[in-house]
Amino acid sequence: MASNSEPRYVISIAAKMVGIEPHTLRYYERLGLIQPCRSEGNIRLYSQDDVDRLCCIKKLMGDLGINLAGIEVALGLMQRMKEMQHRVEEMEARLEHFMETNIESDIEYKEE
Repeated sequence: MASNSEPRYVISIAAKMVGIEPHTLRYYERLGLIQPCRSEGNIRLYSQDDVDRLCCIKKLMGDLGINLAGIEVALGLMQRMKEMQHRVEEMEARLEHFMETNIESDIEYKEE
């Protein structure tokens, strides 16, 4: 099964999937909102994650009326929130492991 980050769609397909024109994708790339991979022939290749990000950009602009500068800020905040959520999940797992380890050592101590 392919990863969502694996580059697989050329610009025309990605544009059709999102419902925008290819020149808009190139413009978003120039602005730094999206960074598609490049093939050896320098062809832009978009991953499913890229397409999802483009759909988010389209929704922010169309449904919420946010301009491109606001979208850049919003995408940065969303990325930061994902990173923070990942860190919280890691800390929860470490805490759970720590609690299990301490409970086991308390049981062993009481048995002695």
